Amino acid sequence: MSNIKPETMVATIEELDQKGSGQAVIWRENELGNPKKLRLTIPQTLIGEKVKVTVDQPDRRRRKAMADEILEENPERVAPPCPHFERCGGCVWQHWDYEGQLKHKTDHVKEALIGQGFDPELVRDTMGMDNPWRYRNKMEFTFSPVGELGLHEQGNFRKIISLETCLIASEEMVEATMEVADWAKNHALVGYNKDKHEGLLRHLMVRQSFATGELMLALFATEAPDAHPKAVDDLVNRVSEKFPHVKSLLWLENTAWADRTQAEEIHLLSGRDFIYDEMDGYRFRLWFDTFFQTNPTQAQKLVDLAIEMGQPKETEKMIDLFCGVGTFSLPFASRVGELAGIEIVESSIESAKRNADDNGISNTTFLAKDARKGIDQMLESFGHPQLLMLDPPRSGAGGKVMRRIGRAKPERIVYVSCNPDTFATDIKELEPFGYTLDAVQPVDLFPHTVHVECVATLTLNA
Repeated sequence: MSNIKPETMVATIEELDQKGSGQAVIWRENELGNPKKLRLTIPQTLIGEKVKVTVDQPDRRRRKAMADEILEENPERVAPPCPHFERCGGCVWQHWDYEGQLKHKTDHVKEALIGQGFDPELVRDTMGMDNPWRYRNKMEFTFSPVGELGLHEQGNFRKIISLETCLIASEEMVEATMEVADWAKNHALVGYNKDKHEGLLRHLMVRQSFATGELMLALFATEAPDAHPKAVDDLVNRVSEKFPHVKSLLWLENTAWADRTQAEEIHLLSGRDFIYDEMDGYRFRLWFDTFFQTNPTQAQKLVDLAIEMGQPKETEKMIDLFCGVGTFSLPFASRVGELAGIEIVESSIESAKRNADDNGISNTTFLAKDARKGIDQMLESFGHPQLLMLDPPRSGAGGKVMRRIGRAKPERIVYVSCNPDTFATDIKELEPFGYTLDAVQPVDLFPHTVHVECVATLTLNA
């Protein structure tokens, strides 16, 4: 047990870390009188702010603490509108003026490119939202061991904040969530205890199509619904009476130790096991585990930008890597001669095929394979693409995939990224193959968080 007492000090925020928290450095003397650096992480602060902070164990090299008082404010600081902001781990930047957030995201993309030797002037200003609230079409809430439903506390996945509202989800999604929370309390249904691995209710997933209005409620539990017939009947009645837009009410059994929204058995309580959504005029079926862009307003901008920057032509062949359920594939397919989509998740490929059929698109081929092997197989059967697009996960495509793309030599590449750092590393791999970066357009899909998406184009030098 340390005998070092907590110490109150004044710190100036110098930068923000990857989680959006303020970073400060305090120089102190150690017991020998030599200078010693203390690095502080102070959430909910902004660059340039001077804050008073109390640090437990100040003799350590790194500590995290909340500010006791903001002594000098950044002029871009605003009052966060959500009552849960100071505790909730969902949004980290509600205290920051939206224009300031956008500028920081642009700078982040530029810094990532500078780190790989690219010209930062190729980066355009980040495209924001006219209204950066109520933008999410999917939320996952968690039950506490006592049955309360809410979101994780910031930095503490053992603590659940009971939900009163959520300003980034649609109002109807929040109302439906509150109804499920009330239902659980009325029937004294206990939540899942992660430490003891016991309890009934684990998560509630809520999805809503902003285009069709359809809602999905997916309840994750450790037992089958027939173990609680009265409670289940009441849930079905409540939902049908109060939320006619709910077209899919699911009870999903999940007994795994991992704290994820997965299912071993799927029970349909009412409606169908999917909802319909639309993007760029195309209809998609969304199941509980379907990956689909969670900000439909900005996702439409991504699609528009990818098409505008990729310049697809009716005479061309195109490969869509990491194609998912065909979010980009379908709009591009109507503009090229032939399109081949590659995705490692088989259920997504089945959905992509079904979505193409539903929309009367017949010039697509979809392959369930990892990206690198999928490119090799598709080049043999499909032929050489003039246009290639990729939308990899946050970890990026990786050097092997990027070099395989380089050897395939498509004339133009459209890269949609959700991580500027892995994006910059990936496209660096294309330089030896003769590719030039043309433009990078950041797009803000997640206001009040650190995340930023990009659409970029690269051209093969003649």
